[in-house]
Amino acid sequence: MSRTVIRGGLVITASDEMHADVLIEDGRVVALAATGTPTAESWTAERTVDATGKYVIPGGVDAHTHMELPFGGTFASDTFETGTRAAAWGGTTTIVDFAVQSVGHSLREGLDAWNAKADGQCAIDYAFHMIVSDVNQDTLKEMDLLVEEGVTSFKQFMAYPGVFYSDDGQILRAMQRSAENGGLIMMHAENGIAIDVLVEQALARGETDPRFHGEVRKALLEAEATHRAIKLAQVAGAPLYVVHVSAQEAVAEIARSRDEGLNVFGETCPQYLFLSTDNLAEPDFEGSKYVCSTPLRPKEHQAALWRGLRTNDLQVVSTDHCPFCFVGQKELGRGDFSKIPNGLPGVENRMDLLHQAVVDGHISRRRWIEIACATPARMFGLYPKKGTIAPGADADIVIYDPHAEQVMSAGTHHMNVDYSAYEGKRVTGRVETVLSRGEPVITDREFTGRAGHGVYTPRSTCQYLL
Repeated sequence: MSRTVIRGGLVITASDEMHADVLIEDGRVVALAATGTPTAESWTAERTVDATGKYVIPGGVDAHTHMELPFGGTFASDTFETGTRAAAWGGTTTIVDFAVQSVGHSLREGLDAWNAKADGQCAIDYAFHMIVSDVNQDTLKEMDLLVEEGVTSFKQFMAYPGVFYSDDGQILRAMQRSAENGGLIMMHAENGIAIDVLVEQALARGETDPRFHGEVRKALLEAEATHRAIKLAQVAGAPLYVVHVSAQEAVAEIARSRDEGLNVFGETCPQYLFLSTDNLAEPDFEGSKYVCSTPLRPKEHQAALWRGLRTNDLQVVSTDHCPFCFVGQKELGRGDFSKIPNGLPGVENRMDLLHQAVVDGHISRRRWIEIACATPARMFGLYPKKGTIAPGADADIVIYDPHAEQVMSAGTHHMNVDYSAYEGKRVTGRVETVLSRGEPVITDREFTGRAGHGVYTPRSTCQYLL
């Protein structure tokens, strides 16, 4: 029996803060006791971690990543090995990635392909959502089987006609099925049919620079699709999780539906909280680094996103980590913004950026843990195994120095991408040590983990459904 004691830190979960020691046995938390009490003092262990002056927090759960995703004739530049290692450096100990069904193929084929990519490669634990690109009777039956196996969420796209796109009828059928089998539909809510018209018209006018990516993917078309997805879910009697919400109008649609008592949930991402169309407009094609969908919005949208996080109209901050290198990948879109691969790197930055939001007064410490650890774990059936520090939970624990200062940079990050979306940004707070199921993955700012430590984790259904 291997034992570890973490001593002297401030343990922060979504519900509590206390100065406590944490006892870990065989990869799980077995007890917490107030620091300095006889109970805590009596614990002995092979490994002692001194967390004096530091936070002891649950490992982050990033419920939206795309490792090795094929997109636009290329692939996301992080593999499951490099991406999960970078996640660990950033204090994230579980990712939920997206397996992809290709049109004409089964869900099973897609899931098997993603299992093969990840197996034996991950430094931290992982799970999968399923992207549903081809709704038919066989697909609908497979959804039932996948839910039983622990793949309990399915992503559909109102965007990207000809690639991932589903029409309203296909969306309704999948939602009806999820209403029966307990699955959760995740929706990329943008009106892709209308956007394609605006893209064609912009290019015809010679508007080819990256900033036009943001101008054609209008906030109103995100709001319209969000509204439509909510109404389709209401017709189907199904829950809905709207991914990467970026526009204040879309937040308003989600808030309204929640006020009506509907099972509608919203996720946003750090890029929408910290970046804006100013970045898309950077000269010399630098703006291509910030091309993602939904797109970055003007800065005035940020206040609505922060407010949504405080009022719980938005419940989760994930990254939508989907990195493409500037050289050779983003450059595919020189002269045609529609050919720029869509996606930003961020899996390593999320926990630090959200801690900066605590420092800046946007959210509380416990809300930080709630939106980055506990709620994503609950939303996707991983709690209380993941997302908290409590007896019985996996010992996925981060020792976090809230006073250390760092400058984000491609020169120091560990993601396999040649730029940082936050280059030069100064933040307060830094990961010091990371345990995954009790094993040190980062030890005093050194990587001590290994590919293959991370294991596939089946999930139960969403724990928020009424």
